[in-house]
Amino acid sequence: MNWFVATLRQYPEIALFLSIGIGYWVGGKSFKGFSLGSVTATLLAAIAIGQLGIKISGDVKATFFLIFLFAIGYGVGPQFIRGITKDGLPQAIYAVIVCLFCLGSAVGVAKVAGYDAGAAAGLFAGSQTISASMGLATDAINRLGLSADQTKAMLDIMPTAYAVTYIFGTVGSAIVIAMLGPILLRINLKKAAKEYEEAHGGKRELGGLGDAWQAYDVRAFQIAPNATVAGKTVAETEAMLTAATAALGNRMYVLGVRRGQTISEATSDMVLQPGDVVSVVGERDQVIALLGHASKEVDDPELISAPIEGVDVYITNKEVEGKTLAELGGLPGARGVYVRSIKRGVGETVIPVLGDTTLQPGDVVRLVGRTEDTSVAAKALGVVDRATDVADVAFIGLAITLGALIGAIVIKVAGVPITLSTAGGALILGIVFGWYRAVRPTFGRIPNPTLWFMNSVGLNMFIAVIGITAGPKFIAGLQQLGFGLFLWGIVATTVPLILGMFLAKYVFRFHDAITLGAISGARTTTASLGMVTDAAQSQVPALGYTVTYAVGNTLLTIWGMFIVMLVH
Repeated sequence: MNWFVATLRQYPEIALFLSIGIGYWVGGKSFKGFSLGSVTATLLAAIAIGQLGIKISGDVKATFFLIFLFAIGYGVGPQFIRGITKDGLPQAIYAVIVCLFCLGSAVGVAKVAGYDAGAAAGLFAGSQTISASMGLATDAINRLGLSADQTKAMLDIMPTAYAVTYIFGTVGSAIVIAMLGPILLRINLKKAAKEYEEAHGGKRELGGLGDAWQAYDVRAFQIAPNATVAGKTVAETEAMLTAATAALGNRMYVLGVRRGQTISEATSDMVLQPGDVVSVVGERDQVIALLGHASKEVDDPELISAPIEGVDVYITNKEVEGKTLAELGGLPGARGVYVRSIKRGVGETVIPVLGDTTLQPGDVVRLVGRTEDTSVAAKALGVVDRATDVADVAFIGLAITLGALIGAIVIKVAGVPITLSTAGGALILGIVFGWYRAVRPTFGRIPNPTLWFMNSVGLNMFIAVIGITAGPKFIAGLQQLGFGLFLWGIVATTVPLILGMFLAKYVFRFHDAITLGAISGARTTTASLGMVTDAAQSQVPALGYTVTYAVGNTLLTIWGMFIVMLVH
């Protein structure tokens, strides 16, 4: 044991990896649905290891924090910019107000309880589950001009306050939003989501527009003499099929025609004749209902065989932006193509595929259909997002450098130094480049696994350094703050959530189906979004999450500086 302790003291990098190893392992465990999460588990593991008196350079903490903040900005960039400039403006304004509620509640609690700036910053970070704010709070405390002992005391108490308040900040947020929210607001989530889907061009039955490709089928039918499509052109036939199923959000297409021994690709002006065998793609029940009763189904593998692919498309075309799927579905390039899924934002939030779901820059849309059809549609929408493990590391390094340099600039206003800090600069440049990447995805590619690593491991390395450094003072800090800190944390967590829910419903008048998704995003609590979508049995609540999350994640992080200034 003596050798082990001595080794950790001599090689503190080992203590870092031990902390995050234990943190991810313990954080991944759950008991009756409750989990500490990797951040809190890493902090507690690091605090325990820190009792051994291990010293780690602060440069390590700053390095990983820059990586983390840049990744956060890069991921939320497209939604953040759209939220403050276009149709997401009401949700963006709402998120700003909720973030002010969060800051105000933490400042108020700190003032009433008599906490110093370090404890207040930790309480804010834990009660609002925004670990990243501690990095900017650390920078702010270091710039207060206090003595070295006073500064160290504040920095040591901050992770203690965070750890104590984080548990309810995580679990309590999910409970208040997903369980108490529907009761307070008198919302029937399942009914509201169903009404929203029906009003916006979707349906709940299996095989609707939003279902997977397996809900659609390619079948071959021989046209009977008395069939309604006999003597009609392919264009007229497809119009009949689409009109018959429009209310259900379905589309059907004629892909090929066998006439005698000859197989031809269906063209718009081709006239279908009795005896022709046609291959039709569409929702299987509707295909049978429209053609199967009057025409004989034929087993024709050669006719119905076609190269089918699913391809992810990164939306960049400005002409597509803001248009609904129903509008896009009527364009010539959409023929034979179906949308399987839409993912939006850094968390790859799944957006429901409804008739009037709008596409936004940066969305990743999964198209399914024949290769030649998906190629045409992909070209009209944006850039095909081919899977690759290669990240543009040159871009990452230079972008973080530029952001840190901008953040390092200090401007004095009336003798008061004003600066973004290197961390704030990295965050803002991440937002800018993330947005620009959505507009011009020809550079700066960061694959999702890499972005996850920068985000998750970058933050946890930062947290591990904080925990190891503060470890020796943790017990004393807990004794100093007492159990009252946990109760004050409940207040700081709950008040802005309740105010935010009533604000969303009665002031901004968001639809009941997205109200709880909006408050979840503004407070950046993914756990509650999961519970809300489960209760709604729908992904509709996620429509209120992406813009509010982008704004909330940015502002709550920046509030780490503000709470230090306001409380001190």
